[in-house]
Amino acid sequence: MQLVLLEPDDPEGRWAPFADVRPVAELRAGAWRVRERWEKALGIPAAFIAGERVRGFLDVDAPSVVAPEPLTGPVIVAASDFAPATTPVTLPPAVQRLVAGGRTVARVVREGPALATLDGDGTAAEIEGLWLSGTDALLAALERFLPEDCRSVAGTELPAGVLVIGDPSEVRVLNATVEPGVVFDVRQGAVAIGNGAEVRSGTRLEGPCWIGEHARVVGGFIRQSVIGPHAVVRGEVSNSIFIGYCNKAHDGFVGHSILGHWVNLGALTTTSNLKNTYGSVRLETPEGPRDTGRQFVGSFIGDHAKTAIGTMLATGTIIGAGASVFGDGRPPRWIPAFAWGHSGTERMSAQGFLEIARRVMPRRQVAVTPQHEAWLSTLHSRLA
Repeated sequence: MQLVLLEPDDPEGRWAPFADVRPVAELRAGAWRVRERWEKALGIPAAFIAGERVRGFLDVDAPSVVAPEPLTGPVIVAASDFAPATTPVTLPPAVQRLVAGGRTVARVVREGPALATLDGDGTAAEIEGLWLSGTDALLAALERFLPEDCRSVAGTELPAGVLVIGDPSEVRVLNATVEPGVVFDVRQGAVAIGNGAEVRSGTRLEGPCWIGEHARVVGGFIRQSVIGPHAVVRGEVSNSIFIGYCNKAHDGFVGHSILGHWVNLGALTTTSNLKNTYGSVRLETPEGPRDTGRQFVGSFIGDHAKTAIGTMLATGTIIGAGASVFGDGRPPRWIPAFAWGHSGTERMSAQGFLEIARRVMPRRQVAVTPQHEAWLSTLHSRLA
């Protein structure tokens, strides 16, 4: 049985700034990527991701992305914009569809030709999970899934010299370096620290909180957040998702925000995640304004974007992939991909973008191969 993740269309720009940049399947819904949630639920590794919008996508640990083409069973076609619970799912022979909220989230084709689509009838079984309507829905997924995701990690013995507020069994450490003096507050949820990660003295981790493999937390107050693999984080972070391979090595507040791969936040970059009116946060996009219905929304920052020191980001700011944010005054709430400065009048050249990537990615032991360069060039030509 093959597993294929089907990418959603996005005519309304709901997945900004990640639309056309990375598959929805490769965004984190809780501690795990949507793809990983499907893999855990079905017990099958994903063969590939089907989506014309991000065809050719290449990343350090993602399956290939191809155009939706006819398939041959046995195959399960699953929606990338549905995040299942990771509870194992049993598929009786008669089941042809998985449904949630009255909608098909996966189609089971046991033999013969099949289209890469969720269309079709047949015997259905319910599956637990959450439909994702856009980037801001990942914040709701964080709230729903993170407590159980952290609790599901098996840990070793408690590191020496740490302070635990709450039940020490809720500290889950997997072959990581945790210095004496780190504070774990697990009264509201478990804290999980992945293989090869490092947490330095002067850090307070408030659960539920997940620190990915080879991530480094070098000081500050991190609460109810996901710090993805190979990320470096310092300062105050709340209810946020660092997808991975990004850098926030200095002080500054990041709250209710989502950061893509290879993002770098300059020292004291700060996000606002609450309006002065305490009202619902509205996002500004080229497709028009969109009310999230959420009181707390920070910034959504696309892959390879950078901010200058002291950057102050307003509530609900969206920064496009590859943008370099600097300049006088506060940045606008929408900054297009590959912007050079935040005025919106200049764009980074393709050559300049590639040169920066060649300097940045090896800092996380990721070689910039000709295949990587081809994808980055495609990304620039699509969005700049």
